[in-house]
Amino acid sequence: MVTQRQETASVDVVLPCLDEAQGLPWVLDRLPPGYRAVVADNGSSDGSPGIARERGALVVDVPQRGYGAAVQAGMLAADADIVCVCDADASLDPAQLPGFVAELTAGRADLVLGRRRPTSARAWPPHARLGNAVVAQRLRRRGVPVRDIGPMRAARRVELLRLPITDRRFGYPLELLLRAAQAGWQIAEIDVDYHRRTGRSKVTGTPLGTARTVRDMTAALASLR
Repeated sequence: MVTQRQETASVDVVLPCLDEAQGLPWVLDRLPPGYRAVVADNGSSDGSPGIARERGALVVDVPQRGYGAAVQAGMLAADADIVCVCDADASLDPAQLPGFVAELTAGRADLVLGRRRPTSARAWPPHARLGNAVVAQRLRRRGVPVRDIGPMRAARRVELLRLPITDRRFGYPLELLLRAAQAGWQIAEIDVDYHRRTGRSKVTGTPLGTARTVRDMTAALASLR
């Protein structure tokens, strides 16, 4: 699907958000010049929307709970040529996003993913790393050439919205990757720094939480055709 091209593209950064008041200021302050933040708030009660508005972000209220619901609402509210997605918990640095955009505008990829490289032993606990590796391996068996299913990614907004993704919860990243591979997209991975998140993890914060997430994601992947 990739075509050779070099261009200047507008960029929006969708930040799914649920009670990220601790990490959100750092993330917003690290956005590259000219990149617009679209904070998709999934029902925060800690003042996250107000923090985002104070720093100039577009805030979208998303009453439907779920990671996929937040990402989808953010993409629909965006209007840039390229849309990036990044967690709002300060575990990933949006200052690294220009490398993603460069791959797209140079025509070397249709979807760029951040392959996480932990900056400390506590940034990515062993149980969470193992769970990620298990799910990534199962994706590779389905023809998706990835080593990580991390939450930092970039693609062209119009093409991304055309993918038939229906999951609005935790299975959204898996379905996105599978649909992109089925559509013949060129998928690239770029190493990114992975810091210890600010605040409590809502998904894989404990070994039990990781085990449940792997189980649920495996079931979601098995249901996709």
